[in-house]
Amino acid sequence: MRLCYRLRIHGRHHIPRQGAALVVCNHVSFMDALVLGGASPRPLRFVMDQPIFDSPGLKWWFQLVGAIPIESERRSPGALRRTLDDVSRALQHGEVVMVFPEGRLTPNGEIHAFRRGLETILARDDVPVIPAGLAGLWGSWTSHYGGKALKKWPSRFRAPVSLHFGPAIDMQDLGGVALRSYLESQVRTLKAAADNDIGHTHQPD
Repeated sequence: MRLCYRLRIHGRHHIPRQGAALVVCNHVSFMDALVLGGASPRPLRFVMDQPIFDSPGLKWWFQLVGAIPIESERRSPGALRRTLDDVSRALQHGEVVMVFPEGRLTPNGEIHAFRRGLETILARDDVPVIPAGLAGLWGSWTSHYGGKALKKWPSRFRAPVSLHFGPAIDMQDLGGVALRSYLESQVRTLKAAADNDIGHTHQPD
C-alpha cells in the first residue's frame, strides 16, 4: 500500500494489543480493506460482500486472511445469520473484526447512513468499537467517482491517503444514546480530520 499511496496513519495505538474489538470505517473504494489491513497493527477479519469474496483469482487470498463473506437474505436464505455467527465466533476468539457499516461503496464521496447490522453484532458480543475515518481514495479508479469502480484507468500514482483511528468506545458507556447515529458521527469526525490531513476532500486520486 505504501508503494501505491502516500499513507498517513494516525491513532494505530487505539486498536487494543489483545482481545476482541470491532473496527468501523467509511467505505470509499475497493482498496479500503487493503489500506486498513496494512495500517492495523493486528490482523483484521473483514466482512465483505459474497460476490467480491468469490472473485476469481482473489478468493484464495480472502480465505487466507480470514475474510467473512456476507450475502443478502434474498439471494441466500439464512446467509445473514451465518455471517453473524462467523463474526461472533471471531470476536469470541479475541480477534479484531472490520465492518463497513454503510454496506456499500459511497456513490458521491459522502458518508451514508449506517445500516442496522451494527446493533445485532454488538447485542451478541459486547466488545469495544474503534471508529475510523478514511480520506484520499475518492476519485481513484477503485471508487465510484466519475463512473463505476474498476471501469476507469488510474489517473495518478501515489496519491495522498489518510486514515484516522479514534479511541475505543465502550458501548455500555453510551447509555440511551442511539448506537448507529453515535458511531456514524464519530466516523464523520475522523473522516473530516483525515480530509484536513491531506488538504482536500474531493480531489481525484
